[in-house]
Amino acid sequence: MSTIIYKICAAALWREAEGAGLFCGAGVDLRDGFIHFSTAKQVVETAEKHFAGAGDLVLVAVDADALGGALQWEASRGGALFPHLYGALPLHAVHWVKPLALGADGRHVFPELGP
Repeated sequence: MSTIIYKICAAALWREAEGAGLFCGAGVDLRDGFIHFSTAKQVVETAEKHFAGAGDLVLVAVDADALGGALQWEASRGGALFPHLYGALPLHAVHWVKPLALGADGRHVFPELGP
């Protein structure tokens, strides 16, 4: 079974990636030199910390195993290991893309997440 990791990004930015056939990252990714991802256990906190109240987002589920050595697991928030992709995300590694809507309480409503 493959490991699924998640990327939250603006829907417009993802549409650009689909048109280009490659996702090169959001502004924060370009600044840091890698594409930030989260595991299923980390992604809700990532949304709360970095995307609170933001609308028009998508959640992208990616097969971590398809990224090879460009994906590194590095210590970040609280010492937890986060997946960081050093390079562009090839769209063939994407399992699905779903809207990340805001609920009535202003928090994001997540679809069912894999391991």
